Amino acid sequence: MRVGVYVDGYNLYYGARRMCGRGTPGWRWLDIKSLIADVITEHSTWIGPNDVAVTYCTARISGASNTTGQREQDVYLRALSASGSADVVEYGNYVSRVGTAPLAVVGPHHRPEIVRPAWPVMLQDQNDQDVPGGRFMVSVARREEKGTDVNVASHLLIDVLSDSVDAAVVVSNDSDLALPIRFARGRVPVGMVNPTPSYFAGKLEGNPAYGAGGHWWYQITTNDLTTHQLPARIGTKIVKPQPW
Repeated sequence: MRVGVYVDGYNLYYGARRMCGRGTPGWRWLDIKSLIADVITEHSTWIGPNDVAVTYCTARISGASNTTGQREQDVYLRALSASGSADVVEYGNYVSRVGTAPLAVVGPHHRPEIVRPAWPVMLQDQNDQDVPGGRFMVSVARREEKGTDVNVASHLLIDVLSDSVDAAVVVSNDSDLALPIRFARGRVPVGMVNPTPSYFAGKLEGNPAYGAGGHWWYQITTNDLTTHQLPARIGTKIVKPQPW
């Protein structure tokens, strides 16, 4: 069975970071192909052997504000290609801009909670009257990754429509992918791998028997990440970053 695997690199990275901890070593040097091959074998109803091809979609970090991050990401991207853990690496873009938004803190379920004025920090109007229902508006520098979800959807649909795959696995919990995934399910079995500790996005759920049938859902665990790591050295020049 020819299995196309389509990975939202940023959804995977930030989901894994939430599970394992930002400064914790042992999870970032991830062997994606090995992980997904084992997930298919252990958690799907598909009958092997499977020929797994991984398309990894990401965007390059800007070194202007994160030199270390750019260097470490570059090493990992080279490792994915050199080891064969990713067959295609597709790039979106980082966009830098200034955004304006209400001041907020992380609330329940990691959702933003607007900060309201309250003593000892209070807003007042021109008549020196308290405005407890007001909002603090702030301007912040934003670096946004663009194009990864579009690239995941594009590669998925191109491969399905060109009959290049017999089944597909999508590694993402981004509900923006609901439409292309639903289309793909009409033609081939699709496995959904949630790389975050959150519940599956409602729009990505479905009926295992819909369309082509044989669809399944799986949520990555910390153990999955730590037990599927690339060799510390790949070839003569690619070495796992020390903090990883």
